[in-house]
Amino acid sequence: MTFPDFITSQPGLDLPYPEDVVQSATVRSNDRLVVFFTFLKDMDLPLHAHKAQWGSVVEGEIELTIGGETRIYRPGDSYSIAAGVEHGARIKAGTRVIDVFEEPDRYPLKP
Repeated sequence: MTFPDFITSQPGLDLPYPEDVVQSATVRSNDRLVVFFTFLKDMDLPLHAHKAQWGSVVEGEIELTIGGETRIYRPGDSYSIAAGVEHGARIKAGTRVIDVFEEPDRYPLKP
């Protein structure tokens, strides 16, 4: 299931990954950042930490490690990552997720 045009037409993020690997569409408020991610190729996301994050898998599969515990997330599964907890992931091509970040400026918008 692809995201509808009214979502994909939202601004993308200036991510440290090429657009042929991951694409994004963003809804930002003064308090939060909501990102619709589409992963076009398999991707490894190294361990990192930031403020709180919540996400839900729409399609595909993520092997997500949160605070040293690894679990597979599939469509319909959601995850919650507390502020400051180290996490990383292996994301399969074709995966779509919706992530909500506590930090509205977690990533800059594309110019």
